[in-house]
Amino acid sequence: MPVTVAQIRRYPVKSMAGEYLDAVELDARGLTGDRWYAVEDGAGHFASGKNTRRFRRHDEVFAYRATTTADGVAVTHEDGSSWLAGDPALDDHLTAAFGELVRVEGESTVPHADDGAVSLIGSATLHWCETELGVDADPRRLRVNLVLETDEPFVEESWVGRTLRVGATTLRVVARIERCRTIDVAQDGADARHRWLKPLGTTRDLCMGVYAEVLEPGGLRVGDDVTVRADTGHAAAPADTDVVVEQPTG
Repeated sequence: MPVTVAQIRRYPVKSMAGEYLDAVELDARGLTGDRWYAVEDGAGHFASGKNTRRFRRHDEVFAYRATTTADGVAVTHEDGSSWLAGDPALDDHLTAAFGELVRVEGESTVPHADDGAVSLIGSATLHWCETELGVDADPRRLRVNLVLETDEPFVEESWVGRTLRVGATTLRVVARIERCRTIDVAQDGADARHRWLKPLGTTRDLCMGVYAEVLEPGGLRVGDDVTVRADTGHAAAPADTDVVVEQPTG
């Protein structure tokens, strides 16, 4: 069975709910428009589901959804209120919800993405989590950009160091993704009644999905085949040689 693109998801504002796409263009940052905006506090920290050097935990952000429109990025709160990014009224609403002064800002010198330009996961990995861990493995809880149709759980981890040709773009898989508490937060229409992080830590060292960088900008769409190639210096095969991804039949 060939590996194909099953879902494309973009998040115009970091940590807010996102949007499904049938097709998308990619540049060096990743999906065009992905996480271009973020909610920023007075110290320059970005609203997230965790605390790090760049991020501050503000679960209130998960009550908002961001979508791309002809007029710009629209932000909607679960109470039905709606604004365009850049509207001072949106900043006022967020400030009231967060309990501190915040504003929506476009990306500048500090990147909004966590650790990679594009995040992806295989459908077989999600199915494994449902059957083996007993969780509702909704990819919206992972906030990934691409869900790939696969037959082998965690096959995407074997692609680290390899390139993927998808549509008109080329990606290089660079690392596994270590998960945080965000996957146990209800968001984007997906509930979190089953805790996912603890069993994932016991069985998979908290890792699920992979990050990729964009080597060749271009477009991709749902249904595109994914061709996995060995990267330069990879021991499995000579450089630029296609690697056939064998999917198990049973």
